[in-house]
Amino acid sequence: MPSLVPPPRSSPESGDHAQWYARELGWATTGTSPVRLLTGLGFDVLELPASAGHAVLRRVGRTGPVALAGRWMRLLVAAGSADELPGLLDWLEWGGIALDLSAVGTGGHITAPVPPGGAAGSPGTAVWLRPPGSRQEVERSLPALGGLGSSGGDAPDLVRLVDAAATECHRARLAHARTHLWTHRPTGQPFAFS
Repeated sequence: MPSLVPPPRSSPESGDHAQWYARELGWATTGTSPVRLLTGLGFDVLELPASAGHAVLRRVGRTGPVALAGRWMRLLVAAGSADELPGLLDWLEWGGIALDLSAVGTGGHITAPVPPGGAAGSPGTAVWLRPPGSRQEVERSLPALGGLGSSGGDAPDLVRLVDAAATECHRARLAHARTHLWTHRPTGQPFAFS
């Protein structure tokens, strides 16, 4: 006698990440192990070191979805924002300064974080720090410039987010350089004063 129980719906726990992202958020994916989210369609990504990213999250109250993958933090922003990043950094007077801040846009991808409620994998597996909401909420929550998907002030401000990210990336870089300088200083060598 056939079972009257319907087959289980795929869930994040069953490893069906690609279908979850397509069904719940309408996001395009590629690959299976790992699943990758295609950028430039529904969103772009600002990528920065996790240490700088945590400082950004403390400074900026509202962001869109945020993922952590190893030592990198990924902030989802409105599609088209990646193309704006170089000009925006120049306008904010960060142009020409080496920052560990990059953007992934059209033609790119990121490793899909484990869907909310899914079991975390091995250390370094991408996870959501601030997961996406429903399909309708996601677009409204993505930081944007006016005219780049901003829905009349609902979305966090991309300019403020990029400025905070650049500041924290620069601070992290300076802290690393300072630490590197002190740990690699020759010992036993007197300072010369005149």
